[in-house]
Amino acid sequence: MASTVFANSLLPLSSTPPSSLPTFNAFPLSRISFPNSRSHFLSTQLKEEKNFRFFTTYCSPVAASAKDSKEEETPIELKYAAYPTVMDINQIREILPHRFPFLLVDRVIEYTPGVSAVAIKNVTINDNFFPGHFPERPIMPGVLMVEAMAQVGGLVMLQPEVGGSRDNFFFAGIDKVRFRKPVIAGDTLVMRMTLLKLQKRFGIAKMEGKAYVGQDVVCEGEFLMAMGSE
Repeated sequence: MASTVFANSLLPLSSTPPSSLPTFNAFPLSRISFPNSRSHFLSTQLKEEKNFRFFTTYCSPVAASAKDSKEEETPIELKYAAYPTVMDINQIREILPHRFPFLLVDRVIEYTPGVSAVAIKNVTINDNFFPGHFPERPIMPGVLMVEAMAQVGGLVMLQPEVGGSRDNFFFAGIDKVRFRKPVIAGDTLVMRMTLLKLQKRFGIAKMEGKAYVGQDVVCEGEFLMAMGSE
């Protein structure tokens, strides 16, 4: 009612009967072309059309389904890149003295001599500790996780260029070790060892280690290792 009175007040007086005058109740005021307001009307109309096109493009079920079908075109086996190889098993065997069944490092994926290393252990049902730990629920023993991490630490330190040797290294101590989650057959254990302190005179290295399965920390602790011959 208010819009009708306002609109009619702008029209010139005429002898035309009121019943024949146009009514504007069915339209919003933004659609009425007032004198000297044509630019405002066009601007409002263009904005509404632009917003409609945006909504149609990004909210249309057709557009969403097309995006989903494009993602589904890539098979799952091609979506994830493999871990890089900085050291393969043959290079690892040249540094570490361990052999089957106690070599627990399969590949090095990041390596900074004398600073840190990241390596992986592929845990499979064929590992020789699973028949006894446990027959009904195969879980990797925590002590072997610690051993695997120590071997990665050996890869960091058993390098002549950083003052180490290729002879042997031994545990001098472990501290603050925590096991967060079980590691089972089929997991890939990713281990990072970082040097915290090195006493070259005594051949003692203090290292920090963390092991992951996916994004989850499964084991962590601090390691003391003694380097040198027996």
